[in-house]
Amino acid sequence: MIPLPEGLRSRQVDNGNGLTMHVLEAGFETADRPCVMLLHGFPELAYSWRKVMPILAQAGYYVVAPDQRGYGETLGWEADYDADVRAFGMLNLVRDVLGLVWALDIGRVAAVVGHDFGSPVAAYCALLRPDVFCSVAMMSAPFAGPPRVSSNSGTLIHDQLATLQRPRKHYQWYYSTPEANADMHACAQGVHDFLRAYFHYKSADWPDNRPYPLVAWSAEELAKMPTYYIMDLDQNMAETVAPYMPGLSQIARCEWLTDQELLVYSGAFAKTGFQGGLNWYRCATSEACQRELMLFADQRIDVPACFITGSSDWGVYQKPGDFEKFKADVCSQVPGVHLIRGAGHWVQQEQPAGVGQLLIEFLESHGHSNQ
Repeated sequence: MIPLPEGLRSRQVDNGNGLTMHVLEAGFETADRPCVMLLHGFPELAYSWRKVMPILAQAGYYVVAPDQRGYGETLGWEADYDADVRAFGMLNLVRDVLGLVWALDIGRVAAVVGHDFGSPVAAYCALLRPDVFCSVAMMSAPFAGPPRVSSNSGTLIHDQLATLQRPRKHYQWYYSTPEANADMHACAQGVHDFLRAYFHYKSADWPDNRPYPLVAWSAEELAKMPTYYIMDLDQNMAETVAPYMPGLSQIARCEWLTDQELLVYSGAFAKTGFQGGLNWYRCATSEACQRELMLFADQRIDVPACFITGSSDWGVYQKPGDFEKFKADVCSQVPGVHLIRGAGHWVQQEQPAGVGQLLIEFLESHGHSNQ
């Protein structure tokens, strides 16, 4: 059994879109509370929201966090690399969330909140169904809007990165390769130590996470980012993060992710592998999947929106220009933007109190209060 904070419960829900979704819930004891839907990213789980959920429930909300398609205890998806990857496309991920909302008999969701790869899912939920999702909060990955034109810029940048003096590759295209899952699932250090290093390397605990805007989508600019985003060409992700495995004293002091908590992640991914989550990246780097989203080109998010991340999170700047476009062009209402000190990429785990407070203030400022 997953060790859950007091006030959280775990159950399975048929979402009507082919999945039996594992969900965590808080604030379920009282009927008719405004709902907050929390969507995790990679390589995470519903469990990533465990510290924020009680804060929101205490403020009067019904809080739901699912293991999304490809993750954890959610059932009904295929992990075979050769299976139809379109099931992991953005529109079907939105169907998964919408189906869960209907299955829970919720008319409207006060806020859909997404972190990392959950951020664009939350954004498209709000973009496509503003009648259901009344507001949206994005974390770590700013949303630049639906693609306007099809291009092969990803392939080109991959070729350019490979020809640098220090040859490199982009992690999203690496994650789209057939070998990425085995590289991590069967890595020499084991899944537990791989994830410990990965989480540490992208957190505020690694002192060299000092992000800044990049001026262009060019190989030279992208290569300024840490190797968890722009990898050395001859290394896989497990090899990339291995040197950043924290020492025993650092692990003992890590309050935001204890070893017992990490065991929840490592146990889950040791069981399922990573291919389910990696299939999301395959869709993101697929021209066919991106062309599907061009149907919504120039459509803006009309519901209230905000962006929250850690001040040590390179995710804000990993796609040069996206953060600026999000702030200026993507939302019809000016979005709130918050960078939390003392947090890196895993902001809701590293600084849950700050995240919880910002979400409550955001909800209350737009009339979603149960007090």
